[in-house]
Amino acid sequence: MNSTLLVNVFRFILLLAVQIVIFNNMTFLGFILPLPYLLFILLYPVNGNKSGLLISSFLLGLVMDFFSNSGGIHATACLILANFRPSIFKFSFGISYEYQTIKINDSLTPERFSFILLAVLIHHITMFVLEAFQVSFIWDILIRTLLSSIFTIISCIIIIYLIKPNKR
Repeated sequence: MNSTLLVNVFRFILLLAVQIVIFNNMTFLGFILPLPYLLFILLYPVNGNKSGLLISSFLLGLVMDFFSNSGGIHATACLILANFRPSIFKFSFGISYEYQTIKINDSLTPERFSFILLAVLIHHITMFVLEAFQVSFIWDILIRTLLSSIFTIISCIIIIYLIKPNKR
């Protein structure tokens, strides 16, 4: 097996387990939920198999839906994020992002932060719009998106720095 495949499978299982066991039981103020399982989609290799990303993103969301009893909103939001991921890369890192060696788990630069911010916002807006599914809840959607995005970004950055390999 390829070492990249093993790392991605391990990351998939570990992030799902951490999300389900720890973060699904942590809600702030009753409605703010950090979702660091998105790191799997964010840390997927830039030049990786695009159909593999879409399939694994769907499975990631499907497992989250199964454990959250949410009826497909996580799977849809993960698929939309995986689909928009190349556009977010182009916006954050420039047109030639595919030829650069971009590692999100390196030191946090403005480009990396904008990538994480846009990806989390796209995922959360999609998820909360599908959850409410009414225009009358627009303020609730915006507040939940904003506050959950803040906590998700903070938890993602903490996890990235925890798993970052030491450079000696």
